[in-house]
Amino acid sequence: MTKGSQHNGKLLIVPQPIRQDGAGGPDMGPRDVMRDRENPDMLVPPATDSGLMPNLKMSFSDTHMQLNHGGWSREITVRDLPIATTLAGVNMSLTPGGVRELHWHQQSEWAYMIWGTARITSIDQDGRNFIADVGPGDLWFFPKGLPHSIQGLEEGCEFLLVFDDGAFSDLNTLSISDWFAHTPSEVLSVNFGVPESAFQSRPADQVYIFQDQVPDSVASQEVPSPYGTVPLSFKHRLLAQEPLITPGGSVRIVDSTNFPISTTIAAALVEIKPGGMREMHWHPNADEWQYYLTGQGRMTVFGGNGTARTFNYRAGDVGYVPVAMGHYVQNTSTETLWFLEIFRSDRFEDISLNQWMALTPRELVRDNLHASSELLKALRKVKWPVV
Repeated sequence: MTKGSQHNGKLLIVPQPIRQDGAGGPDMGPRDVMRDRENPDMLVPPATDSGLMPNLKMSFSDTHMQLNHGGWSREITVRDLPIATTLAGVNMSLTPGGVRELHWHQQSEWAYMIWGTARITSIDQDGRNFIADVGPGDLWFFPKGLPHSIQGLEEGCEFLLVFDDGAFSDLNTLSISDWFAHTPSEVLSVNFGVPESAFQSRPADQVYIFQDQVPDSVASQEVPSPYGTVPLSFKHRLLAQEPLITPGGSVRIVDSTNFPISTTIAAALVEIKPGGMREMHWHPNADEWQYYLTGQGRMTVFGGNGTARTFNYRAGDVGYVPVAMGHYVQNTSTETLWFLEIFRSDRFEDISLNQWMALTPRELVRDNLHASSELLKALRKVKWPVV
């Protein structure tokens, strides 16, 4: 239930925790009205919500921002969203020429380019190297332990990084500057075969992100390796994939079957048009880590034994669904909702509630749910991820 009040000369709708059936009551105390307006289904949960469910939402806007000359970063890990044990995410931006320094991780890194362009470089354990430019909708994947770098190009860039360990922190990575800073000069001298004086200007600490010049073309920077280039590309053009289109939107699925190097992370880019919904489904093989790119939506997660809870999401939010828990995502705005479903797995797998019912003996479904003939006739044997 809502009521109006004046705010800076404008009518502000103040929602109250009162459901249409009369449950609840007014909240007259200290409160964040704007936050309540952003979370209508959390302030006034559907009557079908029930039982205990852990928090399944975190916003990058509520995280610490790491600012550097050359860019910024912020992260959501298990410390911010305790249920998210399988994956962690980093939102990063680089200025034109800004560099995420030469580094490597104990975890694999999967990335989605949100806007702008960047240059990525890497080598593998056999000395085969890689360099490529990436733009909006492109992905990259670096297996754990492989060194790499990222640099913003002419307009800069912003991207999402996902790591296959919920306890990961991007501020606790293995960086080339940090290793140099914590290695005696005489050791560096022996290792590289140059005098100790050659290392007098090395950084005193980890550089992390720094400002540099916008690089020239890829061709001008390529370094020929005697061992060749990596056999499996670290780059994938997700938006160039042919989508699965349904009346309610579209889905693009990427995993090791079409991006072979990505052996530990699978994903789907989902488009939900106004009035559409990511159908009721679940994932049998992994927890789902979500990142909302545009629009607004709501999701109810069903945890079994009478438990269900509804959350509201908008651009910049992260959602999470434990493995095999039923859920849907509904577009609640007048603009298209885009979000990523990401999994710690080599394969994308989901089970459609509608398809399961359609491929089960009709009499069994009818008697189990007291289902009407209208419902039974509407069931679809072919999966529609968005309805």
